Amino acid sequence: MPRFCANLTMLFNEVDFLERFQKAAAAGFEAVEYLFPYSWDKELLREKLETNGLTQVLHNLPAGDWNAGERGIACIPGREQEFQEGVEKAIDYAKALGCPQVNCLVGIPPAGESLEKIRETLVQNLRFAASSLAKEKIRLLVEPLNSQDMPGFYLVYTAEALGIMEEVGHPNLFLQYDVYHMQVMEGNLIKTISSNIEKIAHIQIADNPGRNEPGTGEINFPNLFRAIDEAGYKGWIGCEYKPKGRTEDGLGWVRPYLYQ
Repeated sequence: MPRFCANLTMLFNEVDFLERFQKAAAAGFEAVEYLFPYSWDKELLREKLETNGLTQVLHNLPAGDWNAGERGIACIPGREQEFQEGVEKAIDYAKALGCPQVNCLVGIPPAGESLEKIRETLVQNLRFAASSLAKEKIRLLVEPLNSQDMPGFYLVYTAEALGIMEEVGHPNLFLQYDVYHMQVMEGNLIKTISSNIEKIAHIQIADNPGRNEPGTGEINFPNLFRAIDEAGYKGWIGCEYKPKGRTEDGLGWVRPYLYQ
């Protein structure tokens, strides 16, 4: 049976962020994820998790200046020290929150830099992060994103992410597979997931088009969930979608999975 966690960056936006923990628990979720924890005190976040009986399953490494359009710095030459400091900060938060894995958004390469230097920088940064996180028993994930929503992003196909993982060559580097992004870029969801299930540590979902809740677009989610189960996936599935209306009103698709 698939296990679903609420992405608090995307869901329950009807209330302030710190109120979303209670909303998620009340809706039946037992776990949460969100993009970044760093704007809040880690002890406060831990209290929200404990008070609401929730498990934190994922957050991202610091990703540079998000408001300025940066979507990660791992592939940007010259910012290696900043990246390493971000890894240490992510470890600090993950340990406090009991979070077993963090995702690395690799970023948008700067114009004018050589492709060789960009790739070398990314590989070295991922190798550093994978090793540092392994010492704390925290998994490192890397995720391809679609080029329509994220123009210029360095990884946009599953094969590209797998190629980087192979080049890094560290056992503590895994794939985060986002169903929405990969439906936009390549389709073939079930085959790709089933073929790479041992390398996938986390899955995220949204329907396409629109990036709304399952059942609003073209993806056959009941078939997909069954295939994920049959492939032997044991991780969480993050609900990283934009509700079309009030979050609770769009949760009919997930309730049969939450109340077993």
